[in-house]
Amino acid sequence: MVVSSLSEALVKASDELSGPSPQGSAAGRVYTGLRARIISLDLLPDTVLSRADIGKEHGVSQSPVREAIQKLEQEGLVVSYPQSKTLVTKINVDHARETQFLRLSVELEVAKTLAERRDPELLLSSSRLLRMQKMAGEDRDISEFTTLDRLFHMSLFQAAGVSSLWHLIAGRSGHIDRLRRLNLPDPGKISAVLDAHERILAAITVGDLARVEACMREHLSGTLASIPMIMASHPQYFGEAELSAQA
Repeated sequence: MVVSSLSEALVKASDELSGPSPQGSAAGRVYTGLRARIISLDLLPDTVLSRADIGKEHGVSQSPVREAIQKLEQEGLVVSYPQSKTLVTKINVDHARETQFLRLSVELEVAKTLAERRDPELLLSSSRLLRMQKMAGEDRDISEFTTLDRLFHMSLFQAAGVSSLWHLIAGRSGHIDRLRRLNLPDPGKISAVLDAHERILAAITVGDLARVEACMREHLSGTLASIPMIMASHPQYFGEAELSAQA
């Protein structure tokens, strides 16, 4: 387990980047909880979601559960069959590719903007999160490592003054995030992520735009390049059509 001080620092970092945690609507809380379980693979593809059980678990009526399910459907993370059942979807590789195309386009500009400013103060949060991520990596704590990875990239958007763009992309990232979660335990992946983050920060710090682009492009393309291997190792997460196309 990662030491408690890291867990406490993680909560603090998340609060600083995301702002104060509002109570939010009941539907929002249900949505956030279910989405996190789907992304973390706690809820596997084809898992049946009982709306009654979800309501009991969260202490809410069926109305907010229905709203949460509808939002997850819009993201393609669940599918509902009228008068039947709601299932967690399998990973949609095409959706993952589209989202990653969008993210790469935007995050390249974010990193270049920071490199042009060459203000070390803007990278303090990112550097601190990277140190925490190294600790999580040493402990092989995949859950905290994943959270810190998200916060690291979010911190770059915040430093560039475009936090809203991060949230826009994150809301579309359910399928690529599940691919990353499958890829992360593979040998050498954690070290590769940490090395990429170090190189990105180093390139931004010295204002090397060409190196910033090269490092960011390589980093954000890693999971997509591993899709054939991921699908071969975890076929149960993908649909028959995608598996046949990959064969």
